[in-house]
Amino acid sequence: MDLYSRMVAFFKVLLPLLALAILATLFLISRGVNFDAKIPFAENEVADRLRTQQITAPFFSGTTPNGDEVTVRARIARPGTTGAPAEAEEVQAKMTRSSGEVVTLDSNAARVDIEEDMATFTGEVKIETSTGFTLNTEVLNTSLHGVSGSAPGPVSGVGPFGTLNAGQMEFGPKNEGEPVQLLFKQGVKLVYQPKITEK
Repeated sequence: MDLYSRMVAFFKVLLPLLALAILATLFLISRGVNFDAKIPFAENEVADRLRTQQITAPFFSGTTPNGDEVTVRARIARPGTTGAPAEAEEVQAKMTRSSGEVVTLDSNAARVDIEEDMATFTGEVKIETSTGFTLNTEVLNTSLHGVSGSAPGPVSGVGPFGTLNAGQMEFGPKNEGEPVQLLFKQGVKLVYQPKITEK
């Protein structure tokens, strides 16, 4: 047997033994495992997770029949059951219309009722458009099959024209396929602020 063959045979035995020695050393010098360590969750949070099913950081994207792109994300979502709608927390939605206009919606919570064809956003509901409008309300009801809905409570907002306050708001196309229109009702107050052109 030549020197090369003897070296290969030697290392075939030595390397596995060396690996075993390293593993043994790791086990010997490692600290004991603390089996009494607590799970890093509050007890009520663990009980809530066991009681209800939920999805963390869900994300949805799709396209409407009119070619509008829609994306929705949330911090947590819970599936609905018979007689109870699906729920989500810290919801962010974005719609990019086929015309190029972008509308975003943020809310603290949302409920989706498939049977009623309705999504209800609650909490600090904020709507922003790429055309310069920002609207705020506490409750916003929207249809699941089209761009229409209403805010049954007070609405405040700002836009290129100035500031706006109203008791209620409805939105949607007047007729099928037409642009979405906003209708403000119940004590509408508009403060017009004309743009000052620089000379």
